Amino acid sequence: MKKYQLKNGLRVMIESIPTFRSVSFGIWVKTGSRYESPEDNGISHFIEHMLFKGTERYSAKEIADRFDGIGGNVNAFTSKEYTCYYAKVLDQHLPIAVDILSDMFFESQMAETELAKEKNVILEEISMYEDTPDDTVHDLASRAAFDGHPLAYSILGTADRLNAMGPQDLRRYMGQRYRVDNTVISIAGNVGEEVLELLEKHFGKFDNKGEEPDLTVPVFRSQALFHRKKTEQNHLCLTFPGLSIDAPNLYAMILLNNTIGGGMSSRLFQEIREKRGLAYSVYSYHTSYADSGLFTVYAGTAPKQTQDVYDLTMELLGEIAAKGLSEDELSRGKEQLKGNLILSLESTSSRMNRLGKNELMLGRHYTLDEMLERIDNVTLSDVNGIMDTMMEKQSAVALVGADDNVLSGSGRDFVVSNPIEAAAGE
Repeated sequence: MKKYQLKNGLRVMIESIPTFRSVSFGIWVKTGSRYESPEDNGISHFIEHMLFKGTERYSAKEIADRFDGIGGNVNAFTSKEYTCYYAKVLDQHLPIAVDILSDMFFESQMAETELAKEKNVILEEISMYEDTPDDTVHDLASRAAFDGHPLAYSILGTADRLNAMGPQDLRRYMGQRYRVDNTVISIAGNVGEEVLELLEKHFGKFDNKGEEPDLTVPVFRSQALFHRKKTEQNHLCLTFPGLSIDAPNLYAMILLNNTIGGGMSSRLFQEIREKRGLAYSVYSYHTSYADSGLFTVYAGTAPKQTQDVYDLTMELLGEIAAKGLSEDELSRGKEQLKGNLILSLESTSSRMNRLGKNELMLGRHYTLDEMLERIDNVTLSDVNGIMDTMMEKQSAVALVGADDNVLSGSGRDFVVSNPIEAAAGE
């Protein structure tokens, strides 16, 4: 793994793997719903879509045809804090991928006709999302925890805001966020330093610069939000404060998550699904942001069982807080985490993602040996300390279902809320 800079200051991360025949290439931009205003909510995701809708050299169909013609994959994704455009191709076809992606990045036309069509595509995406309650509950959970902060905004935005956006809005926002200092190129696979000449050719004229806005740290709010929807199941999230992406004890949090609900051997899965049969899907996950994080437990269960699932979850978390993890759980968690880490490195896509995200969000990189050492160095005291801190605040609760009275025994007063519309209207 090596870090370079083009003449214009654009950062380039390269991990050369000569034994592979593929190359994964990504353009990472520090932009997402966190950087949007209520009026702009959804614009980062909208731009991601529009960059695939044609340039002066390539139509949208020609972009797809070119990648299909070389057996490659091209795609993009938008998160709350970053956007990535990426391709995976055979090593011999990397110049084609760089040429097309750079053209999309700099020369997308944002034509009115394509803009109108893509608005409708995203509106359909929002509708599909709204029809999937086990997805919408996670947006509602973010709002229950971070209400009033941009990290609570929906990545997709809202119909009203999208319909008001024109090409000039997208170009204005790109001028603010798509900057040299905000962008990283990451490449992993059968590639060497010779690719720098190719990158200078296609990215050397990139000179948009500006100032980074000050981010406000979100305040955790223990709200209870309910989204009424006719469903066969209730979809429940309990959310607690988590850790930022650069927290020194982040691996302790990951190990704690693995024990609570990170897999089939976790306490949640074994107690709620295997032992009692109260849910098909039950798990936990941790989300890290630049300066904060969230730990969330999710379960989908029948209305008559929702209170039992809630009570069992809180009882399980309380038991861990009181007694801590066992040495065996910590040991198994470490081996699981190390195994997942090493297996992920067998993919050029995973390596490219790790390089790009670490450089963009952290500005530093750990070797595999350093990461394994950090995992091995986690102690029971580290994990139990995080659990104690996490449980100091009452959880935020999000519920999607037909009736909020199913959690009457929780002692929480639910606020009825539409998770997508409300998130953008702050």
